[in-house]
Amino acid sequence: MSTVLLLKLLLVPALIAGVTFAGRRWGPAVAGWLSAFPIVAGPILWFIALEQGVAFAAQAAVGTLSAVLGMLAFGLSYAWAATRFPWTLSLPLAYGGYALAVVVLEWWNATLPAAAGVVLLALWLAPRFYPRMHAAAPPPVKPPRDMLLRMLLGALLVLAVTWFAAQLGPSLSGILAMFPVMGTVLVLFTHRSAGNAATVQLLRGMVLGFYSFSTFCAVLAWMLKTVEVGMAFLSALAAAGLVQGLSRLWMNSHGLAVARRRS
Repeated sequence: MSTVLLLKLLLVPALIAGVTFAGRRWGPAVAGWLSAFPIVAGPILWFIALEQGVAFAAQAAVGTLSAVLGMLAFGLSYAWAATRFPWTLSLPLAYGGYALAVVVLEWWNATLPAAAGVVLLALWLAPRFYPRMHAAAPPPVKPPRDMLLRMLLGALLVLAVTWFAAQLGPSLSGILAMFPVMGTVLVLFTHRSAGNAATVQLLRGMVLGFYSFSTFCAVLAWMLKTVEVGMAFLSALAAAGLVQGLSRLWMNSHGLAVARRRS
């Protein structure tokens, strides 16, 4: 087994497991915030850069940046559907919103400045359009199969997108790197175990996390054109980490972080 294949099978599932444990300790808003960090799309773009080249990866990173709009469509669709329907109807409606956004994004084929500007505006506006619901208490601890399912889906997505990258092209490869794997499993289990209010809180937390994700993609797309691959990814991660830290301070100041539960 090659080193690259081994990383595809192990790296993303391990990162997903870390987010799962953190989310269980600090609640749905923090879980959503953490899940938006580039723990799935980041490794996918890394593998694309190694296998398809720097120019391909830079264009794919722009596609992934624009795909934040697709994730917002997924989140808003699910949040409003969850106010009326169970997860069995809410999830298909959310996928419908995401699919429609992907069609528009593939047609748009945005440049880096255009994608960055539109995504930043959308992130600023999006919280105003979520339903106003508040979770009364943190959700209960979820069974181990929850985490295992997240890890399996993450590994399958990495394998699928990187395997078909040449056929999909850089733009669509980048967009599909943002397929809502974490979002699907998070909302499904949260909705079933903790109700619609906790699910809406989770999805609103994702919006805040997308600021760091968008920073990662924008910096990566820009840096890949000027420096070698490793330095580009390190720079993008450093910038995303800084924004993630600032957003954590914002969460604390606005009372969105859930206190650590006692064991």
